[in-house]
Amino acid sequence: MKTLIVFNRPPYDGTDVTWNGLRLAGRLAEAGHEIRLFLMNDSVDMARESCKAPEGYDQELVPMVKDLIARGVVVKVCGTCMARCGIHKNEPYYAGAHKASMAELAEWVADSDRVMTF
Repeated sequence: MKTLIVFNRPPYDGTDVTWNGLRLAGRLAEAGHEIRLFLMNDSVDMARESCKAPEGYDQELVPMVKDLIARGVVVKVCGTCMARCGIHKNEPYYAGAHKASMAELAEWVADSDRVMTF
């Protein structure tokens, strides 16, 4: 079963929405599901080395994404959003997070059994 999870929110927005979405992705991957992540809007910061948890936040999201990549989860990141979105605008994405287009997201949506957004 192919599950696409699309992230839109800033990584550290004062909620646990993004953290919980990443936790779900990890559990689904552990259960043998094919998981694909697409980061767009302000969530693209999770694909940048410079993204760090704010003081007092007990979870680092970038290492969670990197761990998913290491476990075979494919992560694509909006190329247009690189210059438009996030706190770290114009900073490159780290290795393993692939710069992608809206056309690629559309292909993934059409080819997925489930699409979830966070």
